Amino acid sequence: MKVTKAQAAENRAHIVETASALFRERGYDGVSVADLMAAAGFTHGGFYKHFQSKADLMAEAAGVGFSRAVANLAGVDAAQFVAKYLSRPHRDSRGDGCTLAALSGDAARQPEAIKKAFADGIENQLAILAREESALSESATREARARRIDTLAHVVGALVLSRACPDDSPLADEILEVCRTRILGVPDRR
Repeated sequence: MKVTKAQAAENRAHIVETASALFRERGYDGVSVADLMAAAGFTHGGFYKHFQSKADLMAEAAGVGFSRAVANLAGVDAAQFVAKYLSRPHRDSRGDGCTLAALSGDAARQPEAIKKAFADGIENQLAILAREESALSESATREARARRIDTLAHVVGALVLSRACPDDSPLADEILEVCRTRILGVPDRR
């Protein structure tokens, strides 16, 4: 049976969405092409009809993950972003969670196309977090960007550290709580 161009495009998009979630959940090396295609409901042989390599899919899947993150930031201010990001539900939802926290360590060892997808994703997230800023002086703009980078690095690092702990570890929750209160400037309740 011949697949239409529209169906082929839908199939490709489904594979990319599936890959995006699996890569965030298991890491780039934890997902084989065969595993990925099976999870998407296709045969292993069909992969190369859609992608030249796994690295091409990895870059595209990272882009999808970053696009989802940008969409999730719509209408959220910086404090809401930090509170939502450094929450137990986000920590426990690796496959649905942040691409940066899940894959930055893996991306650092990947080809330039994947690193570029990450750089673009980081820039997009920084831009979304900047939307509350109005016309600022050049020095104030630089300082505001520095704060956004610091916040993003802080929340990503906190989530990574929390996820590295056993799920039932009090330290996992403590990391989230301490970093959330420090970033937001809220007095520690402990």
